Amino acid sequence: MKIRTITYFLDPDWPINNNALQKAGEFNAAAHTAFEALGYEIQTSRLATIPFPHLLPLVDADNLIKLAQDLEITANAFGFQYLSLGPALPERIENYDLIPAVLKATKNVFLTGLMSTQNGDISLPAVRQCAEIIHQAASITPDGFTNLRFAALANVPPGAPFFPAAYHSKEGPSFALGTEAADLAVEVLSTAHTLKEARLRLIGLIEEHAKALSFCAWKLSRLFDISFGGIDFTLAPFPSDELSFGNAIERMGVPAIGLHGSLAAAAFLTDTLDRASFQRAGFNGLFMPVLEDATLAARAAEGTLRVKDLLLYSTVCGTGLDTVPLPGDTSPEQLYAILLDLAALAHRLDKPLTARLMPLPGKSAGDPTDFDFAYFANSRVMELQAKPLGNLLTKRGNISLGR
Repeated sequence: MKIRTITYFLDPDWPINNNALQKAGEFNAAAHTAFEALGYEIQTSRLATIPFPHLLPLVDADNLIKLAQDLEITANAFGFQYLSLGPALPERIENYDLIPAVLKATKNVFLTGLMSTQNGDISLPAVRQCAEIIHQAASITPDGFTNLRFAALANVPPGAPFFPAAYHSKEGPSFALGTEAADLAVEVLSTAHTLKEARLRLIGLIEEHAKALSFCAWKLSRLFDISFGGIDFTLAPFPSDELSFGNAIERMGVPAIGLHGSLAAAAFLTDTLDRASFQRAGFNGLFMPVLEDATLAARAAEGTLRVKDLLLYSTVCGTGLDTVPLPGDTSPEQLYAILLDLAALAHRLDKPLTARLMPLPGKSAGDPTDFDFAYFANSRVMELQAKPLGNLLTKRGNISLGR
């Protein structure tokens, strides 16, 4: 198991409060030393701010690009590889239009768009704007890679350490940990003789690691006088068999993820995570990123795993639709339909879900992907069974769904 991210949350002010960033950098260096001394490999350090509409007195393209570029440079100088400027907000719908320009002007800046209102409804205009952002961002580079840095959020609160979803809401700084722990499930499910044994052993491993991580985190919290938000022990994968969530599902007895039985297996693993005792932040479920998981990528390439399957499994686990390769000619209207489905799931089931969709220019369903990126396993473009919606679902306004 590794630490995928140490995420530091703060309000950096504008102009940038360099003293606050320096303190963040000092914490980051100390946190790396402390967790590495425990034997944990740390993949990334990340910085997440309050929502960008709250950072600037005047939010326009020039000011936002200036903020993003300056903060990206400053954050990197203090040891943070990735920066999240948080979400555009439905109550400021005009700000969504600014996101593609910021993505184009930066390399390691992530942004999101909330599809949920402050009252807990689905904002149809915000869903539509998120679809437009995905469509525009797909053409920023020839390979469609820019959409890795944008996600549409439904019912996602602040404080989640995983990107792109991370954003801050408190006055003072805080930090949280995100793990890369799919290997724990693969290890247990490869050797357990019963589901009961698998559950007990996996809970034991999670709690053992969480205890060590939390003890260290609380020491850092006291030393630097910042809040520790908790751990997101999501079984995040890496594109290798031993770190594949899909492999864990298949070790349970499912012939191939995407076939019947996959939902039950995913529910079992999520329920097992729910039973573990530790301080939680973020999702704490199962990540199903198609292009970040070797088995998911393979099953998607075979046609066994479909977009609708990913939505179905999101009812019992997961973060929604993540790194899903789609045809390059996918329209904003088709994206709107799929985002609306995801938002409805999140609100009806009262759970956080995200959508990171990647239309790939010039590619059609079934075409191979050809990314050269260490965190991706190549697959094939997935078919999207979506057509433009009509009538009442295209009107402006909000949808309120009871829980």
